Amino acid sequence: MDGRTEAEPKLLFPGLAGFYAAVSDLQYPLIRITVGVCLFTHGWGKLHSGLGHLAASMAKSGFVPGGAFAVAAIFLETVGAAGVALGLFTRFFAAAIAIEMALITFVVQMPRGFGRMELAFLYGLFFFAIALRGGGPYSLDRVIGKEL
Repeated sequence: MDGRTEAEPKLLFPGLAGFYAAVSDLQYPLIRITVGVCLFTHGWGKLHSGLGHLAASMAKSGFVPGGAFAVAAIFLETVGAAGVALGLFTRFFAAAIAIEMALITFVVQMPRGFGRMELAFLYGLFFFAIALRGGGPYSLDRVIGKEL
């Protein structure tokens, strides 16, 4: 680019400008909370279905010891996802979850085809972006005044 700034596109309905201005601070927390809560539901299901099945699945996929990897996955997908949703230790948890999703995507799901890996891939990208941004506004990181 040559340094020029492009003008913002004009709204089709200019009357919505006030609404957009009023809610613009909510866009990032909405994404952070949504992706955290969605992943939490996956972790909660794993927690309630028992460690044995997940540990065996982890070991079968080459993650040995399967029990340790299963505990780590359940921890990240419950405690870590809740932390991201609340904006508490956001960068740490989001980075750890992004690494977990990269392993799921490229080690476990990729050999099975794109249709199998796309959800973990999308989760990984969202959590990577959240790790880069941090808790942002409306986060517990902001309340305590500290973040990684």
